[in-house]
Amino acid sequence: MEKDIPFCPGPPEHQGGPFPFVMPKGAVDTHAHVISAASLVPGRSYTAPEATGEQYIEMLDEVGMTYGVLIQVSVNGQDNEPMLRVLDQHPKRLRGVAVPLLGQPNAYYQNMKDRGVVGIRVNVMFAGGGLDLSNLEECDALARDWGWHIQFLLDANDLPALMPRMQKMKSTLVIDHMGFLKTSVGVHSPGFMALVELVRERAWVKVSGAYRLSEKYPGYHNLVPYAKALIEAAPNRCIWGSDWPHVATWGNMPTIAQLLDCFALYAPNEAIRKQILCDNPQRLYGF
Repeated sequence: MEKDIPFCPGPPEHQGGPFPFVMPKGAVDTHAHVISAASLVPGRSYTAPEATGEQYIEMLDEVGMTYGVLIQVSVNGQDNEPMLRVLDQHPKRLRGVAVPLLGQPNAYYQNMKDRGVVGIRVNVMFAGGGLDLSNLEECDALARDWGWHIQFLLDANDLPALMPRMQKMKSTLVIDHMGFLKTSVGVHSPGFMALVELVRERAWVKVSGAYRLSEKYPGYHNLVPYAKALIEAAPNRCIWGSDWPHVATWGNMPTIAQLLDCFALYAPNEAIRKQILCDNPQRLYGF
């Protein structure tokens, strides 16, 4: 029932503030959501406030980022139209990762591609997402057909068992938020070691989501060895995302400036920051 679905707060009104580097021109926020109250699906894991394209563009401007990538949010299921409409309004500045219906006519997927969709999201962490690991091979074929990547929101603790299937996939793989692995699990855990191996071999990874992985608010210092291990494994396939508007968060709500402050801890070198914020994501998302 709707009354049993928890409501999560919205993000802080202002996202800026001091962080210890100058944002490079061409920086890409690779992970954010717009949320339509009219498209909320039953059976979702949470209810979030509406988040508009205008609010997102304001956030990018406030922190000085040039480009953004919208990820279809689980609470809107497979109704990608609200996200697509925002992409229509900012074709040079935004790209999208969709949760499409499977088995549709080519025109359905062509419409998404024409409007800025560059990837498919597989979400096994939150209900309502629409595509999960049972669709993996079909998603792989669809991504190959349309030149898209597949983005995974999963628990890296499950990776050791999933590796045989993922290593057979032909499309480009992107792992969200460092495998959504809590820092308490440890850098030598089987899940994190499998993640590092997958990233070293072929996958891209978002070295982001600090507030979801660490309870050390606001510095998230214990995240640093995890992020550094992934950057060392594949510096040319690491990217960063804000995860605005921080859905399904009931504890300390970070600002983007605080998350960028944490990012500087594990990417202290200007050249590495530019690679992660600009060069790598521009290549992956086609900016």
